[in-house]
Amino acid sequence: MARIGNSALDVFPLSLGGNVFGWTADEAQSFAVLDAFTGHGGDFIDTADVYSAWVPGNSGGESETILGAWLARRGRRDDVVIATKVGMHPDHKGLRADTIKKGAEASLRRLGVDHIDLYYTHRNDTDVPVEEIITALDALVQEGKVRAIGASNISTERLAASLDFSEREGLARYEIIQPKYNLVEREEFEGPLADLVAARGVSTAPYYGLASGFLTGKYRPGTQVDSPRAARAAGFLDTPSGPKVLAALDEVAASHGAEVATVALAWLAAQPTVVAPIASARTVEQVPSLTAVAELELTEQEVAALTAAAS
Repeated sequence: MARIGNSALDVFPLSLGGNVFGWTADEAQSFAVLDAFTGHGGDFIDTADVYSAWVPGNSGGESETILGAWLARRGRRDDVVIATKVGMHPDHKGLRADTIKKGAEASLRRLGVDHIDLYYTHRNDTDVPVEEIITALDALVQEGKVRAIGASNISTERLAASLDFSEREGLARYEIIQPKYNLVEREEFEGPLADLVAARGVSTAPYYGLASGFLTGKYRPGTQVDSPRAARAAGFLDTPSGPKVLAALDEVAASHGAEVATVALAWLAAQPTVVAPIASARTVEQVPSLTAVAELELTEQEVAALTAAAS
């Protein structure tokens, strides 16, 4: 188990992404994946109020609704840590205080719960002062509707300003961030943002942990994969580092008798401040390679070799 920042939340070292629920996985498939994930010891589930508004016929909130139905059907509320996000739902865009409050209430209804364990701002909203955002989030914490807060897609400058305000005023602070970060997409996180979270004791839960599936190893020259993300994932084959990363992953995976996806997630898990990479599964068969990260510890030499391949 890993502790999120200075919060009281301890989580399994892999967060199951709920973006596929109501998109590439219907309710029955989603239930099966959730059952498999928790059956393998997983307890950290990530969703957002906007999932999956991009699907024709959807309006947003479908993932939360499916997750809420699973919680009610299985009676597992006390066994899992639920993370969701605010700021991108078609009816609750941006991070004004009133939007945050209404977004939280809507998420609580869809999830069918009385509190959200971890509540993220989904992306930067530079039109709203950080003071207004943090004050609104702190109010939710004080009301018992949220246990801890985090920020997804936040800039270094906004994160620093937010942390400073929280500390100065004694308010809830961002305990975790969600950056896009994986072996083939490192530039957005590594550098000033990574340095800041390390210095301030903030945790990290990277999304796109498997680079839209590229780091599962199923995308190879001459192969075709049936996936809505295939074009993006296959594009990494045309980058200078893509093929080198796959070769390095293959070598480490073979030495451990592990899946390529597990090794890619283990590299993330070995990075400072990372508590739980986020990865999604639309079938039960995909789950074991994700949860196996809890059992795989790479050597310093293996981490260095993978990092070098990705440079």
